[in-house]
Amino acid sequence: MSSNTLAAPHPRRWAMFAVLLVGSFLPPLDFFIVNVALPSIQGELGTSSSAEQLVISVYAALYAVTLITGGRLGDLYGRGRMFLLGLTGFTAASLLCGVAWSPWALVAGRALQGVTAAIMAPQALASVQAIFPEAEKPLALGLYGAVFGLAAVIGQALGGVLIALNPFGLGWRAVFLVNLPVAILVMLFGISLLRKTHEPSTGRLDPGGTALSMLTLALLIVPLIEGREAGWPWWSWLSLAAVPVSAWVFWRHESRLARNGGAPLLDPAALRAPGLRRALAIALSFYSIGSFFLLFSIYLQNALHVSALNAGLVFLPFGAGFLLGPLMTPVCRRILGDWVNPLGMALEVIGILGLARLIAGTPNGVMPAAMPLAVLLFAIGLGQGLGLPTLMRLITGRVAPAYSGMIAGLASSTLQVSTSLSVAVIGGIFYTVLGGSDEPAAIAHAFIVAALCMACCLAVGAVLSMTLARRTEASASQRRREIAG
Repeated sequence: MSSNTLAAPHPRRWAMFAVLLVGSFLPPLDFFIVNVALPSIQGELGTSSSAEQLVISVYAALYAVTLITGGRLGDLYGRGRMFLLGLTGFTAASLLCGVAWSPWALVAGRALQGVTAAIMAPQALASVQAIFPEAEKPLALGLYGAVFGLAAVIGQALGGVLIALNPFGLGWRAVFLVNLPVAILVMLFGISLLRKTHEPSTGRLDPGGTALSMLTLALLIVPLIEGREAGWPWWSWLSLAAVPVSAWVFWRHESRLARNGGAPLLDPAALRAPGLRRALAIALSFYSIGSFFLLFSIYLQNALHVSALNAGLVFLPFGAGFLLGPLMTPVCRRILGDWVNPLGMALEVIGILGLARLIAGTPNGVMPAAMPLAVLLFAIGLGQGLGLPTLMRLITGRVAPAYSGMIAGLASSTLQVSTSLSVAVIGGIFYTVLGGSDEPAAIAHAFIVAALCMACCLAVGAVLSMTLARRTEASASQRRREIAG
């Protein structure tokens, strides 16, 4: 983006951003909304347990492995254009899911949803760096983070409502077909509104880098998603062992392409930006809380025998905090600067440790006290809500706008890997400690151990974030001294 563009921001940038935010809302919504519909899908289509698992996992896996490519496509060919292309494909995939006549037609639709969502989703985050002046970026990133909170709050609730209301007799198909009117409206407004939001580029997509990046991520993500359910077969360990080799080949390819004047998928020059690798390490620890929803639901339903509906209501304070946190970040940033991220992650640590202490002090099989439980869940959600937009700023703000799509895809992919690692590793620790027991005391103990693991991972991220904030502060002070001198 040129300096002229920065001096005179596009007058309709907020309207453009509102359209792009739908691309950030639909992918997580479609992940959560399907969970509630699985029993109805199984009843009508007769899906096997393996096909039922694929309905969830094929979407998550393909979404994760395609995000970097989706972000880079926006850099090269225009974020508005790629957003509309992804949204069109996502709409077609939702229609295929909604009219699926067999389990495998539904799995194919979910696979197409995952790929097209990954083309659509990074464009909103990339546009923050590309179209907004510095003063407006905190608010834009706060709204971006609030979208995730909104998806977390209404995702499963909306699925349950649609199944219960059964509009037009559609049953479970409504959870997919509800995307169509939303997407069509966005396309009608977006086609005339969106414009190119990337640096002029003569580069083309790097096919070798694309294939190698997707292979590397697939070798990591697929066994993490499928391994535990399948009993960790030999292929899952072989796949994980191949990740460093594939990553090394990918990096050699990208470095060679950059030296020869090409346009690599992940430009090594951009990745050498000061503090970027540390910021990505923070992102890798950020969603260590990814297994929290599954494991806390197991505790509520299996140890306390809370109904699925009431278990969902227990999470509302978390959702409220996650929705409020991003909206507070612009004000918090004016006061605390880059220290907002470690503050948010520290708040999560305190909330999770407090929750573990509350459960440990509650008699087995008894629901923890409502008010302390709500306060602790709100604190965890608020910490996530404060941390997410500031983390995205820490990452995307370190590169030039021409690379913002690449970095947005990389950041989103890192968060997906973080979630998968949390479910695989911390979830594995939970089930190992549980040892097949269904006793309330055993479930509570296993959850407390898992919660302590999450708190440790988040604490590491908070410490890394503190060191990064301190380094950024020191660099800014040095620049001010140089200017004054």
